[in-house]
Formats: sequence, C-alpha cells, structure tokens
Amino acid sequence: MRCLTARRPKAPSLASAEDLRRIAFGLPGTIEAPHIDRAAFKVKRIYATMLPGAGSANLKFTPDEQSFKVMLAPELFRPLDNAWGKQGWTELTLAPASEDDLQAALEMAWAHAVAKPPRR
Repeated sequence: MRCLTARRPKAPSLASAEDLRRIAFGLPGTIEAPHIDRAAFKVKRIYATMLPGAGSANLKFTPDEQSFKVMLAPELFRPLDNAWGKQGWTELTLAPASEDDLQAALEMAWAHAVAKPPRR
C-alpha cells in the first residue's frame, strides 16, 4: 500500500526592489534613469519610480484603475496624497505584494507609458 501525502500549495514569493527592476526591464523599451531622488522606469514617459530603501514604488495608473486597485487591495495600493495622486499616481508597498501583483501592476502602468497620447 502506497502512502500519499498532501502537497502544500507553494506560498507566493514576496516582491522586492530587485524584483521590480527585473520585471520592469523585461517590459519592452524600459530604461532606468534618475528622477530627483528616485529611480524612474520609463519608455516614452515615466510609469514607475522607486526611492532606494523605501520598500515601495509609485506607479502611474488612470484614476479609475487607481480606485479599483485601492478598493481591491488596500494593503498594497494607496493613492499619493497630493495632486499627482489625483492624476492616478499610486504607491505600491512591495513587502506584502506577490511577484504576480507586481508584474500585473507594472504591466498596467507600462501600457500607459507606451501608448500615444490622444490628439487634440
């Protein structure tokens, strides 16, 4: 008789600043550049910034996407408390985020940075 043991589901790995860099550089056209006291990740426009050692990153979403992210996962996302926050800039706390959370958030912000702005 064979004894079967239950397999535990693999715990999601937690995101780090190194993960953010790795994932961002995996998105086509991304470069890193200094931006005031932060590292900025951009293609045509900046879509994410990270303050070294802060354990968080700021990502550019639309205001609707920001509201949805904050409602869905308030432990991960919060609007910046300034005029930039009203434009969709959102803080992502890295420690409780999974790599999947980080990947999805960066891809969403990146998509806005490569899109052509509407003609007026």
